[in-house]
Amino acid sequence: MLIKCFGSAIDGIEAVTITVEVSVSPGVEYHIVGLPDNAVRESLFRITSAFEHNGFKKPGKRVIVNLSPADMRKEGTAYDLPIAIGILTASEQIPCENLTDYLIMGELSLDGKILPIKGALTIAIKAREEKFKGIILPRANAAEAAVVNDLEVYGVESIREVTDLLTGSRIIEPLKFDHKQIFFSKLNNFDLDFSDVKGQEHVKRALEIAAAGGHNVLMIGAPGSGKTMLAKRMPTVMPPLTLNEALETTKIHSVAGKTGTETGLMPSRPFRSPHHIASPVSIVGGGGNPQPGEISLAHNGILFLDELPEFPRNVLEVLRQPLEDKNITISRARYTIKYPSNFMLIASMNPCPCGYFNHPSKDCVCTQGAVARYLNKISGPLMDRIDMHIEVTPVNINDLSEKRTGEKSSAIREKVIKAREIQSARFKNENIHTNSMMSSRHLDSYCKLDQESIQILKLAMEKLNLSARAYDRILKLSRTIADLDGETNILKQHLAEAINYRSLDRDTWGIRR
Repeated sequence: MLIKCFGSAIDGIEAVTITVEVSVSPGVEYHIVGLPDNAVRESLFRITSAFEHNGFKKPGKRVIVNLSPADMRKEGTAYDLPIAIGILTASEQIPCENLTDYLIMGELSLDGKILPIKGALTIAIKAREEKFKGIILPRANAAEAAVVNDLEVYGVESIREVTDLLTGSRIIEPLKFDHKQIFFSKLNNFDLDFSDVKGQEHVKRALEIAAAGGHNVLMIGAPGSGKTMLAKRMPTVMPPLTLNEALETTKIHSVAGKTGTETGLMPSRPFRSPHHIASPVSIVGGGGNPQPGEISLAHNGILFLDELPEFPRNVLEVLRQPLEDKNITISRARYTIKYPSNFMLIASMNPCPCGYFNHPSKDCVCTQGAVARYLNKISGPLMDRIDMHIEVTPVNINDLSEKRTGEKSSAIREKVIKAREIQSARFKNENIHTNSMMSSRHLDSYCKLDQESIQILKLAMEKLNLSARAYDRILKLSRTIADLDGETNILKQHLAEAINYRSLDRDTWGIRR
């Protein structure tokens, strides 16, 4: 007997429907064809054991399983469940007339329990596009898939539960819950707050500007000055995710198997902080079994690189194109995959190898050449894509002992949201969303300066020996600062503040004070 059921494969962050054809005929062989990997071939052993523990029998006949399209490689253990159901139906152990109404995916354990899979949200979206009535998948993935409306989502725990559902011997209700209400109820749930940070008011102001305009930031300062503490609190002042952003972000994390949320949708912007021993593939994605990298997992959120000069040069250089294009295309001999990577880069570093260059109370033991070599680990092209350079000085004991708390994240976030609303209105007919994404054409339209401001900018370029690449960044920052102040035009005080955030472009940086 020949039957067909349906599963799904992940291609990048999209899903492809897979037809699982099962033929049971006289003979003794068991074959899986259609470019299966080892995990798919090993499904026979898991399926056989699951049958034995749930009152089914492995057919004593020839079983041929074809995974179509046959020229696409099938990877992973999620095909266990559709293959098992196909064998049971083709061997007439269960009657199932509505098998083709459902898309089925799940990994089987030896006792017939169904284990979680990757990419449930992506698969559910594809199932709705393909007009399936419903999707059957592990219960652990049900909340994630239930985000997709107009689709019946059945979360199951065992193969017996699946057969009961398909044969109608047990009534199982599809999962339904108001994911929007749960999502919006968790938008402002944060364990951290900017008010926890003592002092560093100038750094908080800079990070407020960065959040408002989506600007990349480099913080440079001595160990213990609070760089990491400040960076970890950045998601608390970022604008909340929209439903579309949350869906897109959750989709990427679902494919990587990193959702870990009961709300279905991710309620907050991602914050990724890879260690400096990370490889280029782990940062941009790819590999033998293609997976999104850190820059894609940080999509619509923040990528934090602590101790930036400690990252290998080749790792840092792969960030240049994604920072500019907001996506990454990975090309290999067998595949080409495009992942989104619209993230905000926040990096931190010490000013020198020992960490105490220009420290107010500790002596630096590094030579002038050692300081220069340390700073030069970050290439010019990468530095060109970092809008703001912030010097973080150690907090004195008086500020640390004060009981007075600083401005709360919620207050900063309100200002950031208002500035983002101004930018949304400004760019409503453009394919950009924040000031940091403006091109030269946009600068001419939205960053016009009066004659006095032009003279200030010229003077700064000459006196501070700022590089030419700082020009556009200063204008973008000025535009964001003006938006925070609610000003239509860029004023000279906005320009002056923006100029102050280009410290590493100065020829005087690295000279002892």
